[in-house]
Amino acid sequence: MTTLENVDLMTAIITPFDENDNINYQALEKLTNHLIDTGSKGFVIGGTTGETPTLTHDEKIDLYTRFGQIIGGRVPVIAGTGSNNTRETAALTKEVSEIQGVDYELVVVPYYNKPSQRGMIAHFTAVADAAEKPIIIYNIPGRTGVTMANETVVTLSQNPKIAGVKQCTSIDDIEFLVEHTPDDFYVYSGEDAQALSARVVGGAGVISVASHIYGDQMRSMYDALYAGDLVKAGGLKRQLTPKMAALFMFPSPSPVKAVLNAQGYGVGDCRLPIQSLNDDESRQLAHALGMDEGALVK
Repeated sequence: MTTLENVDLMTAIITPFDENDNINYQALEKLTNHLIDTGSKGFVIGGTTGETPTLTHDEKIDLYTRFGQIIGGRVPVIAGTGSNNTRETAALTKEVSEIQGVDYELVVVPYYNKPSQRGMIAHFTAVADAAEKPIIIYNIPGRTGVTMANETVVTLSQNPKIAGVKQCTSIDDIEFLVEHTPDDFYVYSGEDAQALSARVVGGAGVISVASHIYGDQMRSMYDALYAGDLVKAGGLKRQLTPKMAALFMFPSPSPVKAVLNAQGYGVGDCRLPIQSLNDDESRQLAHALGMDEGALVK
């Protein structure tokens, strides 16, 4: 098993589709190798950015199996297995645990149901009990409709089969979790804008979307931080912040897929209900990223 130790920059990788709306594994391998070359030290496969709600059960199993083969143990892999059905989540997590090349599983707070904090603890405990490998819990209230409290994360961090959290809230919450969870519990920000600050306050790093496009710059930012060059690290982050925001100006992952397609990675369209950018949206995104306004127009 490849661990998350010293893994600061992870990419929540998109799922490429071909012209027939099937998963494009050739494009996935090309993109994966590029991301490793530009500073990614691990991946979340089948997360929000991977359009997982649109994937069938069989597609997820095939995607995770093939991705494990593509990675070949070079970096750690976290595979998304969460849903708002505890039994189904536990069953899928157990099944995915058996896939070679998957090191952890990402389990989101149940959405739509709006469970209590006690319900969240019961949910994640049941899933962890079923898993053969450690899980990472995923707190993203903007998509789930309910917030997992800091105290709930702290309670769950005591479970030896729960290895960390992907936290999409405030930097204050990241600080609290770093301070109150075990030293070997990985606290990742899921917000690109917090990539630098999360590391500064002791977090493990960031699970990123922007690293698809700006991996080199993000790696340079972290390298500058570790070298004690805060002026350079801060300057790089200031340059990145508006670009990171621009990649979410339309429903994700449509902006990042538009840029990757323009760069020649052939990742295809999004699946409904997410639509690929139209020409007007592509021009707006290009402008926000400082590109020629026609650069992303098909």
